[in-house]
This record gives sequence, C-alpha cells and structure tokens, in this order.
Amino acid sequence: MARLLSNAFFKNLVRSSHSSKQMVISTSAFQQYLQYSTSPSGGSSTQGDFHTNNSPASSSSYPTTISADSDTHEDFQPTTKSAGITWQDIVDQDVKENPVLIYMKGLPDTPRCGFSALAVKVLQQYKVPISARDILGDPELKESVKAYSNWPTFPQIFIKGEFVGGSDIVLTMHQKGELKDLLADITRDSKQDSA
Repeated sequence: MARLLSNAFFKNLVRSSHSSKQMVISTSAFQQYLQYSTSPSGGSSTQGDFHTNNSPASSSSYPTTISADSDTHEDFQPTTKSAGITWQDIVDQDVKENPVLIYMKGLPDTPRCGFSALAVKVLQQYKVPISARDILGDPELKESVKAYSNWPTFPQIFIKGEFVGGSDIVLTMHQKGELKDLLADITRDSKQDSA
C-alpha cells in the first residue's frame, strides 16, 4: 500500500520543465500528498493534521505526536516510561523475580558473543527456565547491572536472587557439580509447573 501511494505521489508530484530540463514540483500534487495523513483515531483522513496554503514548504505544520494504531502489535506501540522507575529498580526486580537470570550480549536463542553463548549452553543442560536481558540495547541498563553486581564484565548470571558470576565461573561450577546442586530445586519446580 505504501509503495502504491509513494509511486502515485511521485508520478503526480514531478513534472518535467521543457525549457530548463529541471524537475519541478507541482504545488497541487504536493498539497494532495500533505493532506493524506493519519487521524488520531488511527484511520486515514484527507483533512486535518496537515495544513497547506499555496506555498507548501513555508506554511506546513506537521503533527508532533504518534497515534496508536490498533493494527500494530503491542510491542511496537508508542510507550511512555514512568518517571518513578529507574534501571536500578528494574534490575533489582528482575533478580528477585527470576530464579535463573542472565544479563548477556544478545538473547539465549541468538547470543552475540562467545561468553554469553557458553553461559547459555551450560545453563540449558539443566533444563531450567532461563530469563535474560540483552544489555547491548541500552547503555543505562548495562551500567545499572554493573553497579548492582559490582562486576565489570558480561554475561552476568543470577541464580535465586544471588549473583553467581560470569560464564567462566558457571562453567567451573558445572564441572565441579556445584551448579547441579544449586539448580536442583529450580529443575524440580519447573518440572512440576509443566506437569
């Protein structure tokens, strides 16, 4: 649909000037294009948000808000962050609510570094539910996790609300059998939940 509108717009918008061989924008086509806009209810309208006179560039006013589109998945809807919640609060809540949590580069299905991939592979052997956050998407999250654990590198693994360490520590715990003991009740709980 967007391609059709774009093609139609440019076909009507541009006309060739025979005398100077330059591209000239047709004012009426430009006004027609500007009149097509999204109304606050999410539907199309031909009047409203854009206002034009005969000089389109000088008198146009553009909408400054993005309206919610009912056809868009909720993950892509505009959001408003609450001013009262900090990244430190989010990290604290994540650690408390998730029995196995990993802050990593990427996500368990698509790790973006070898150390994160190693940590995920070790944890997946125990068939425990793994919660994760990608620290690459937000520098503030990354710094908040570092401050929370007082640990400079990633991945960072938390088990039962306690910071365990990075991939090297988890691997060593796995090799010594310590990780199996630490995750035993989580494994049982997740099997009971799925039954």
